[in-house]
Amino acid sequence: MSQFDLNNKIALVTGGSRGLGREMVLAFAKAGADVVIASRKLEACEEVAREVEKLGRRALAVSAHVGQWEDNDRLAARAYEQFGRVDILVNNAGMSPLAPSLAETTEALFDKVLDVNFKGPFRLSVNVGERMVKAGGGVIINFSSTASFKPEPHTIPYSGAKAAINAMTVALAKAFAPKVRVNCIAPGPFLTDVSTVWRENKTYEQSLGLKRFGQPNEIVGTALYLASDASSYTTGQVIRVDGGTW
Repeated sequence: MSQFDLNNKIALVTGGSRGLGREMVLAFAKAGADVVIASRKLEACEEVAREVEKLGRRALAVSAHVGQWEDNDRLAARAYEQFGRVDILVNNAGMSPLAPSLAETTEALFDKVLDVNFKGPFRLSVNVGERMVKAGGGVIINFSSTASFKPEPHTIPYSGAKAAINAMTVALAKAFAPKVRVNCIAPGPFLTDVSTVWRENKTYEQSLGLKRFGQPNEIVGTALYLASDASSYTTGQVIRVDGGTW
């Protein structure tokens, strides 16, 4: 179990105030890491930060819109000012709004989906990743989606952005090797607070290999594996955690 030890590590998790992000923040803290929690709502980040502190770890709450270039730079700067380094970066924040139809997909919506799901993770990964290389090591975990493998007509901008994350994962793994490992988790349907559209769809649920939707805490095992030395020979990989989305 020592391979999963995160003592003396600093983790930065975007979208860390709820859902899968919150589960990973708390899991990293329980494994020994201090955590930077980022999302658009500062109060929500501060609430999770208090939970981390109750576990005996340090926490920094930062309000940041990952779809905005300068917010990613400011987030990285805050993390390094507070802790001096980042050992684990998790690009978890994302959004998947649906347009009424393909023709009614506005330019503003299209740009917003790409900004949050691709542009922001690119900028933050480059900003933090280059510092990791100079510091001698680190881990980046990107978040994609099974929609990148199984695109549907109503998810084209989102699926495209997440497919770009898959490609970026491989490219950054090459760019930052051998000191920094870069991997990606592609979640399937998890029952988080944003899963209201499909959570009652029993046909969809029964189409999954495990015949059920995922609980948020079920992301933790893969996240801890990729964040820790347990995955020391794993880089440039996209791991599907989707209950069997075939």
